[in-house]
Amino acid sequence: MITQAGLFLLETLTGFLTFALLLRFYMQACRVSFNNQIGTFVVELTNWLVRPLRKILPGWYGLDLASLLPAYLLQVIFAGALTLLHVGSESLAPEILLPLLLWRGLLATLRFSLYLLIGALLVQAVLSWVSPYSPLSLPVSQLTRPILRPIQRFVPPIGAIDLSPLVAIVLAQLLLIFL
Repeated sequence: MITQAGLFLLETLTGFLTFALLLRFYMQACRVSFNNQIGTFVVELTNWLVRPLRKILPGWYGLDLASLLPAYLLQVIFAGALTLLHVGSESLAPEILLPLLLWRGLLATLRFSLYLLIGALLVQAVLSWVSPYSPLSLPVSQLTRPILRPIQRFVPPIGAIDLSPLVAIVLAQLLLIFL
């Protein structure tokens, strides 16, 4: 019971920080302004980890690796904790365990990215109906635009209703099945 509670807390903390780090990464990659409520929250939450890493780990083709790498490493650490709890340390050889943990961390990071996309698409859909001029509408729209624009070429609006977020969510769910 205590192990389950500790695992739950570890999963919650690593998941929350992973989401924040990935949101920071994608906001920067999509050129979303950090001068809003979401951006300020994400920067203040993750600065303690990202700023020191930026001195060591420079960006690569405009991508903020100092935000992406800790998100990935958090998932590797969590996968390691799960493996040690379920399998034990003596069951797997280190030459098998390390690639397995790195692979699981990569898959988990991709899964978190898809969950983040689905969440942003849902927030955008709700805001477009409830409060289209909300201060959060612009950053969420900028975040989802690179995904929705190619879909909108093939799926035109029907009666002034844009179905591209629905198609994007279905495609993201389909990808989650394979991850």
